[in-house]
Amino acid sequence: MTTDRTPPPPPTGAARWHTHHLTLHPDRVVKRFRPAEGPGPHARERRALTLLATHAPGLAPVLRDPRDGGGPAADAPLTLVMSRLPGVPLRQLVLGDRELSAWAAAVRAVHTALPPAVPARLPLRPGHRHETVRRLRAWYARTPDRRLAPAVRRALRAGRDWLDAAAPGAPDAPPGLPPNVPPVFGAGDGNSANYLWDGHRVRVVDLEESGRSDRAYELAELVEHVSAWVPRPFDTAAFLRRFPLTPAEAARLRDCRVLLALVWLALLADDDPARPRNPPGTAERQARRFLRRLDGAE
Repeated sequence: MTTDRTPPPPPTGAARWHTHHLTLHPDRVVKRFRPAEGPGPHARERRALTLLATHAPGLAPVLRDPRDGGGPAADAPLTLVMSRLPGVPLRQLVLGDRELSAWAAAVRAVHTALPPAVPARLPLRPGHRHETVRRLRAWYARTPDRRLAPAVRRALRAGRDWLDAAAPGAPDAPPGLPPNVPPVFGAGDGNSANYLWDGHRVRVVDLEESGRSDRAYELAELVEHVSAWVPRPFDTAAFLRRFPLTPAEAARLRDCRVLLALVWLALLADDDPARPRNPPGTAERQARRFLRRLDGAE
């Protein structure tokens, strides 16, 4: 999750992008959650896999009895054993029309698989808009000036001004969803590494941040996640065209894209220069991306 000094961390992914412990077997995956995170991620992923197995079989892994095949004890509170899905993470691929269409179909299936009354009763997903705004403001308040590239400093100042704005469209809203935005089940993680392509269809893994959300916020998370352009970009405009949105959703999407681009700018600005996790210049590139979002550019 987060610390007192940083906004929400990059969502976890599959393969080399995950931060939890995975043991891959030919027919199953054993996922061990970090005890410091508490029971929340484990409970959310178990709930998500149970719901999707009922309402969208084949879209996500299937929970297995942990005693099958020598897995951990049945009462292990921070471990899940699930089927292993075929395919490779989208994050390591060049995405053409086939892959984008299959990915969009998988995302739509996550959003629509559950009867509408079910996501309406679920808790809000972690990192929903209100929580993200609060954490970003805390980050601005507690993070001292650092030696940053001028472009990054300028973009961060513009981001703070945007957060502080009282004009319509600013993201300072109470928890929950606006009345004109229907809830959906959200995977809660925009990392394209969490979507596996087998040459025919896309399936979803890593649902520990799932919960009640809305379509615009979930789409913004996907196209503003750093995996949308690192290590290689995909055509985010072409991806979004596969989701016809209502006028209210389109307006919310623009707002949420600015917010989540700012999240990534703050995260990348916090990269330790002594132990960088990203290629040189990544924060500067994100600063330019954020300013384009702020100007309303795609």
